[in-house]
Amino acid sequence: MEALLVNKIKNKEELEKAFAIRKKVFVEEQNCPPELEWEHEEESIHFLAEINGEACGACRWRKTDEGYKLERFAVLKEFRGKRIGQALVAAALADLPENAHYIYVHSQLDAMRMYSRFGFMAEGEQFEEAGIQHFKMVKKS
Repeated sequence: MEALLVNKIKNKEELEKAFAIRKKVFVEEQNCPPELEWEHEEESIHFLAEINGEACGACRWRKTDEGYKLERFAVLKEFRGKRIGQALVAAALADLPENAHYIYVHSQLDAMRMYSRFGFMAEGEQFEEAGIQHFKMVKKS
C-alpha cells in the first residue's frame, strides 16, 4: 500500500526537492523558460507530495493583487495517475486563510478537469503562458 503525504514545506532541503520536481516537469519536459519558472518564490507557500517517503509532486500558493493564486502544480511522470495532483490541490486549498476570497489558477488544458472537481470554472479566453495553452479558472464553490 502506497502512503501519499502532502506537507507544507518547512525547510530549504524540502524546498530544493520541490524545485527539482518543478525543473524536471516544467523546464525539461515542457520546455518552459527557466527564468519564468523561478519567480515569486519568497512570498509563496510551498507544498511537497511524497509517496513512501519519495518526493513526487509539488505546488504552491501566493497572495496576489487579485486574490489567492494556486500554481506550479507538478507531478513527476512516473507518479502520474495516482491522484497526487488532487491531493496537492486539496492541501493548498485547505491551507488558504479562512477569509480567502477570489481563489484562482492558470490551468494547463489537460489539468482543467481536475481543478473543476474542486469547484473551479474557466473564465475568459484561452491564453499562452511559457509556450503552453492555459485557461484562467476561478473557484466558485
